Amino acid sequence: MYIVLGSFTQEGIQKIKDSPKRLADAQKVAKSLGGEIKDFYYTMGRYDFVAVCEQPNNEAMTKALLIIAGAGAVRTETLIAIPAARAAELFKELP
Repeated sequence: MYIVLGSFTQEGIQKIKDSPKRLADAQKVAKSLGGEIKDFYYTMGRYDFVAVCEQPNNEAMTKALLIIAGAGAVRTETLIAIPAARAAELFKELP
C-alpha cells in the first residue's frame, strides 16, 4: 500500500478541467501494472490531492509514478503504508 501526496504543476493547474480524465488515465496505468488507485481525494493545503494506492511491489509503484508524472501535470511524494494489523504483528516480534 502507498499514500501518494500530489501537487499540480503549472501545466496541471492551467488544464485543471482535464484532471478527471488524467485520474482515469492514472487508474489505467495502475491496473496495467497489477495494482489500483483505491481512493483519491482532492485536498486543500500543502498538497492538491491524496491517493491511496496498491501495487504488487515498490518497482511497480515507481514505474506507475514515473509514467503518470511524465505527463507533466503533477509532482508526487510517496509514502509506503503498512496496514495497522500487519504493523501490530511486526510490533509483537520486537525484543
